[in-house]
Parts: sequence; structure tokens; C-alpha cells
Amino acid sequence: MTDVVPTETPTLVSGTPVVLRAHGYEAAIASVGASLRSLTFEGRDLVVPFAADELRPAYCGTTLAPWPNRIVDGIHRFDGAEHQLPLTEPDRGHALHGLLSWTDWNVLDASDEAVTLTATVPAQAGYPWWLVVSTTYRLDAAGLTQTVRATNLSDTPAPWGTGPHPYLIAGPATLDEWSLVLPADTVLEVTPDRLSPVALASVAVDAARFDFRDERVLGAVEIDHAYTGLIRDADGRATVVVTDPSGTGVAMSWAGECPWVQIHTADLPSGPGTPGHRAGLAVEPMTCAPDAFNDDAYDFDTGVVSLDPGASHEAGWTISAR
Repeated sequence: MTDVVPTETPTLVSGTPVVLRAHGYEAAIASVGASLRSLTFEGRDLVVPFAADELRPAYCGTTLAPWPNRIVDGIHRFDGAEHQLPLTEPDRGHALHGLLSWTDWNVLDASDEAVTLTATVPAQAGYPWWLVVSTTYRLDAAGLTQTVRATNLSDTPAPWGTGPHPYLIAGPATLDEWSLVLPADTVLEVTPDRLSPVALASVAVDAARFDFRDERVLGAVEIDHAYTGLIRDADGRATVVVTDPSGTGVAMSWAGECPWVQIHTADLPSGPGTPGHRAGLAVEPMTCAPDAFNDDAYDFDTGVVSLDPGASHEAGWTISAR
């Protein structure tokens, strides 16, 4: 019997590193999870970073595919069949954030200003479809834009969704001191223990916690909820802005392909003093709602994409300094 010996051993825990530099921005991309490892503007952090040789903290900066957020109990029903996914959020008993967050993506076409990475979702238990997924990170004067494109290689339609998972940093003050603009009329209520979707409600139902249509300070509010009913500008873009008391800030914007956004104040169960606790504000534009693969279970449009054989779907978002 012949031993199989790897010809290359990764030298960095986060995989192949790529650094982009242009227009005052610097973005570090890690191939594991096609993750945004860091993003700075003129030396100022815009997202919570992690080290190149560090195991990525949870889903920090990763690309979420073929679904973002949770599938409740890991069970979904599509095209008349029921599927059971592995439970990757064991504390709550859900399938969390897709199947590619710990995949080592292939790095293609890297330059000073852009890089493209690709990965394959193989047919498997719980998701019996083949997809090829590519993502491009590109710097320009407007900031860092990421686009994600999926193509269905199977001979039957496949459920699809995507989104990013950056934790934004407004400036040197604490998250409690930052102010937030979140142009959304509607929030998805969830169960307090498992964060399973319940129903849509106006942000006015608990304005002190959920309504940031007008800029105000975050304070001690705790949020881990999806929003929709997004208020868009004349170009059809929704923009979330986080501002530090010093005047610095960061914005994230996206077009109509993402009708949802998850907001998380990064509260950790172990609380204050734990590394990462309330270190940044997760802003996750999503093409679909939490548990979207179970669209028939809800009285609202979850936005799940039914991707026909041979068809492709693309979505994108931009992070910029303020």
C-alpha cells in the first residue's frame, strides 16, 4: 500500500493570503472561506480583523453560500423533497451559514486591485446539487466591492442564497458609543432561545431596540435580527452607516439583489471581557431571509432563489470609509 503524502502544506491557518491595495484602501483576503481578513482605509480599520495565521473567529468576514443565516433544525423542503443538513450551530440546533465557510477556495486572477476565488459545492446529504461559486473582491475609489456568483451544474433546480459576514468598525470608541443609520422599516421577530423566525413586524414595535431609520447612538442595545423593507436611494441601493463620536465611520451598501440584512451587535454568551464581545457591528446583506429554504412555512416572501439547471445568480455589496 502506498502512502499518499501531500505535496504542499499550507503555511497559514487561514489559507492562501492575498492583499489588495488601491485608493488608500488595503484589503487582506484569506482563501479559507473566501474571507475578508482585514480592511483598512489610510491605516484605519473598517472591519474587525484577524491574523493570517489565526483560526478565523467563527464566521468573521466569511462568504456565506449556498445559504446565509440559519436553516431551522437543519431541515428544509424543496421541490417536494425533505432534506436534513448537518447541524453546524449545535447550541441552537440549526444549519448555519452554508457549506463553504471552511472550504479552501482556489485563488485566481489576483492583481493589486482585485482577486477572484472559486469553490465547488458538491452534491451531498442535505444539499444534493452541484454548484460552482466564484467571488471577486475589487478595490476602487468607492471602497471594497465583493460580488458572488453561483451557477447550478445539476439537472434539477437548486435553492440558493448568499451574503457576507463582516463586523464593521466605526472608530476608536466602543460599539455602545457608535451611532447607526439602518434604513429598514421591518424586522424579523425570532424566538429568544434559538433565534428561529416567527413573523415580520414594524421596527416601531420596539423602537428603542430596532428603529434606526434616523441616526442615533446604539447604546447597550442587543440585536441579532434580520431586517427587510429596506429604504433605498434613487439608484436602488440601501446603505447602513456606523459613525464614531470622533467623526470617522464606515458604510455598507448594496442593490436590490439583497432585500434582507442581518444586524448583530456581536454579543457573546460569555459577556464583557471576552475577546470579540461587542467588538464590531455585523452587517450582513442577504439575498434571502433566515430559514429561506423553508419558504412555504412563512407568510412572507423569504427571497429564496430557485436556480435552474445551467443558470447563474449574482449579488454584491460595498464597504467604504466615511
